[in-house]
Formats: sequence, structure tokens, C-alpha cells
Amino acid sequence: MPDTSGTEQVRTRGGRVRRAAFRFAMAALILLLAGRTYQETAVALARSDGSLRTAVAVVTELTSHTQSGYAGGGQAGGSGAYVSHTEYTVRLALGAERKEADEVDDRIGHDLWKGKQVTVGLWHGRVVEIDGRDVWPGWHLGALDVTLIVLSPLTTGYLIALAVSGAGLLAARTGRVRPGRDDRFGPCALGLAVAMAALLALHVYAIFGHVLPYWPAVPVCVGTAVALARLSGVIRRLGRLAAEGAPADTGGTPARS
Repeated sequence: MPDTSGTEQVRTRGGRVRRAAFRFAMAALILLLAGRTYQETAVALARSDGSLRTAVAVVTELTSHTQSGYAGGGQAGGSGAYVSHTEYTVRLALGAERKEADEVDDRIGHDLWKGKQVTVGLWHGRVVEIDGRDVWPGWHLGALDVTLIVLSPLTTGYLIALAVSGAGLLAARTGRVRPGRDDRFGPCALGLAVAMAALLALHVYAIFGHVLPYWPAVPVCVGTAVALARLSGVIRRLGRLAAEGAPADTGGTPARS
């Protein structure tokens, strides 16, 4: 018979590389999502409690960007309402410092002109307010934010699975039954379903103009709480079966002392 050990080693090595690459990609996505969530939450908190650093600045340049077209449209196209939206890029001088605010709404940009003196609110050196009006883009349709929003179900599910696996290991270390992979699947699936429902509700809420700055944390926390509650029941059931000497057909294994 041909020796297949070399082929098996290659497959095993390839599987390890793929798993490592996936974990690295997920870690990068989670860090980016956590960073953006912290940033948006911190900016919102600083604006609400008035802790932004204020400074006097002068508008040095004002550039407009107008986008127009037809909303909707029928079969022939162009039957929808004509819409036009203008945004501004505002460059400011704070003494020797130079600052910039992008995607400033036209209602704010109309009140600005080159040479005008304004009061800006700064968060870690970034322009958040101009004359008390919000110019921070927040969660928007930029490349990074769109990527994080589209992949949020994947990152949410991954975090729930990590929490469930960690809870299973902790159960084994504390002398209880360690749930197997099949035992963890049910809690993970239930937690993910609840998390997706919460995520959908947040997206619907955002359509009406209400965006929570910390929205990524909501489905993760809700889904994880439900999954861990379900896992706790699974662990108790496995513990009773182990105490009664029932056959271990569920995949759970007793913890080693």
C-alpha cells in the first residue's frame, strides 16, 4: 500500500495554517470593531457631558462636494424625486496647528466662509464641533465602517462561540462536567439567533436616524448572556447524568481532578 503519511501531514499542516489565518483575521476585525466602538462612544460621551476641549480657530479653506440624482425610479428610470446633497471639507487654523473636518453637512457649511473665526470642540485633537454644532461623521458609509457593519454577524458569532468555549473550560477546571462540541452547539446557535434579532432591530432603528454609538456591543452582550444561560442548563444536565452513571452519549466529558 502507498505511504500516505506525507499527504496526511501536508493536510494537517494546511488545516493549521488556515485556522491560524482565520483566527488572525478575526482578531484584527474584533480589534478594529472595538476601536471604532470605543471612539464613537467616547466622542458621544464627551459631547454630552461637555468635556470636549475648546479652542478658537479660523476657517482657511472651504470645499464643497455636491451629489445629486433621482431617488427611486421606475422601469424607465428617472421617475423618482430629484435629490441633491452637499457636504463640505473644512480646513481650520488653530494658531500654528492645522485641522480638518470632512463630510460637514451643508446646513453647517452654509454658515462658514474663509476667514471666519469659530470655536471648535476637540476630542484627542479631532474636530468634533464647530460653533457648538456637531461635525463628527460618526458611523457612516466609509470603507472601514461598511466592512465592519457587513461583517458584524460574523464577529458577533465568533465572540459568542469564544465565550461559550471559555465557559466550558472554566466548568471543567471547577470540577464540573466539561461540555463537548455538540453540547456547545445549541447554546451558541440560540445566542447567535438572539444576537441577530438584536442586530436587525438596531439596523431598523438606524434607518430612522437613531444610531447608538455603542451598537456593536449590544448584540454581543445579549447573545452571549443568552448562550451562557443556556450552557449553564446543559452543564447541570450533564452533571446529573454523570452522577447517575448514565452513558455519555451527549459528548460531555467529566472534568479530571
